[in-house]
Amino acid sequence: MGRDSEHIVLPNEVKNVGMLLDWLPTQDERFRSAFEYIDVVLVSVNLCYADRDYPLHDEDEVILSPPIAGG
Repeated sequence: MGRDSEHIVLPNEVKNVGMLLDWLPTQDERFRSAFEYIDVVLVSVNLCYADRDYPLHDEDEVILSPPIAGG
């Protein structure tokens, strides 16, 4: 997405990872394009793997990691 990191202030209604993943693509074209294959992206919150129900709090660090193929 062209950045190492980005600080995003979430609206109050975004309470968990699933809500974040649904909300981000509505914010701009960068996110819409990046989320085309979101089902295969690993999500971690504060360095712990997280599913869609994982709760979010102020100052959490969320990492979206694309799959890496090797040979």
